[in-house]
Amino acid sequence: MFIGLFILPGLDHSLGRSAVPPVLVLIADTLVALGFAIIFWTFRVNGHASSIIEVKENQPVVTTGPYAAVRHPMYAGAALLLFATPVALGSWWGLVLVIPALAGIAWRLIDEETFLVKNLPGYADYVRQTRFRLVPLVW
Repeated sequence: MFIGLFILPGLDHSLGRSAVPPVLVLIADTLVALGFAIIFWTFRVNGHASSIIEVKENQPVVTTGPYAAVRHPMYAGAALLLFATPVALGSWWGLVLVIPALAGIAWRLIDEETFLVKNLPGYADYVRQTRFRLVPLVW
């Protein structure tokens, strides 16, 4: 899905199917950079952040930085990046792939939360304190 977010916009652009205004491309470029910045900030604040869902010995629950706003800031940054990438590449058709990609992030996020509530001491309290999973004031 991720690779498709680059291939489909490339094909769309080369075939001239989408006419994305340059100002929207620049805004999307900014959102892609912001998505990467959120991901990097997450790794800086949480040394235990990983692509593997696991709990290490003596792992603390991180509640500072982006974790004060949402429980899964790395996924929030990734979602923003995925949403903005097709437009940044000048394609409206690429947005079709964003929906299943975001569904995959939501599925993984819920799976990870279930695991962390069971296996990371203090995570259930964090869930009660930090209401939003991915988008502040939304979900």
